[in-house]
Amino acid sequence: MRILAWTTRGSMFTAGPVWAQTYDPNFPICLQVFGINGNYIACGYTSMAQCAQSASGCAAQCLVNPYFVGANRPPSRTHQRQHRISG
Repeated sequence: MRILAWTTRGSMFTAGPVWAQTYDPNFPICLQVFGINGNYIACGYTSMAQCAQSASGCAAQCLVNPYFVGANRPPSRTHQRQHRISG
């Protein structure tokens, strides 16, 4: 009986609503919109200028996506320069 009671309690803590991730890691810029019915964040922009066009005239602001996947990539080898010292 104790085992049954323990598993029932455990399932109460795991069941609940599942929320979608706010930030889409595929886009570097997000639009945060403030509204009467609530606020939301929409990440789907590739530049601040593109986001600013959508935010124009609205209660909204553009922000950098902190979860953008490409933000933490190391630079590729073609962009690294090696300097030789001749002497």
